[in-house]
Amino acid sequence: MQNVTIADGIVIRPLGSHAEREEAVRLEEETWGAGFSEKVPAAILLVAERIGGVAAAAFARDGRMLGFVFGLTGTRGGTLIHWSDILAVRLDAQGRGIGRALKQYQRERCRNTGVERMLWTFDPFVARNAHLNLNILGARIATFERDMYGTSTNSPVHGSLGTDRFIAEWDLRGEARPMPSDPLLLTGVPVAGGSPGDGPDASTPLPSGPSVVVRIPHDYSTVLAGDISHARAWRASARRAFEHYLAQGYCVSAFVPGNGADAAYLLSST
Repeated sequence: MQNVTIADGIVIRPLGSHAEREEAVRLEEETWGAGFSEKVPAAILLVAERIGGVAAAAFARDGRMLGFVFGLTGTRGGTLIHWSDILAVRLDAQGRGIGRALKQYQRERCRNTGVERMLWTFDPFVARNAHLNLNILGARIATFERDMYGTSTNSPVHGSLGTDRFIAEWDLRGEARPMPSDPLLLTGVPVAGGSPGDGPDASTPLPSGPSVVVRIPHDYSTVLAGDISHARAWRASARRAFEHYLAQGYCVSAFVPGNGADAAYLLSST
């Protein structure tokens, strides 16, 4: 499986020339800013395809690149795994299912080479990414990492509040199972993290029980642009909750997108 055609005649295929790899690098800069410190260069995109990784893009009928995906394959504990490092879709092409299609393409490429698990990171505060990864693709949260990529990536998208990340894990051996997203799952569940005034403050013990809720903004970029101190306090509240509960064996069992209101993670002990 190398070339796949999806809706509107869009073709997903490996990056086939240096010009295409340079275009992918420009798309990284377009998405995360020219100073983005985690940018993947064209040479690594070339090498990835030659050693079992994936560096592929979605192209419109006219040949325009609409998005691309990149990842590397390696081993952990004797098992083949794939680390998906970059997924970017042009702003004017978003909302057409291209990101999901690129991820599914990557999944099938990896399955065909014997990879059993795919891992990637995402910012827990970006609700649209959490929805795609958990509710649509059916990934699960493996762990929470504080400032995984340092305190700043020099990207205006990430802001200046660090790079806390969830590591998502996708089991490639069977069919993916979307995570529950019903708002009724949150009814009566104590809030362990949220915006100032919503979650417990730093001096208050976190609630105990079989399940807790951690709220995040519906649109983090708006919060970040509007009140940096508010965004910082909200992030600190969520970080405290994620580190506390995941260390005790809780898992992310549901994600509620919010549909205009604050989104929320449900953390459960079983």
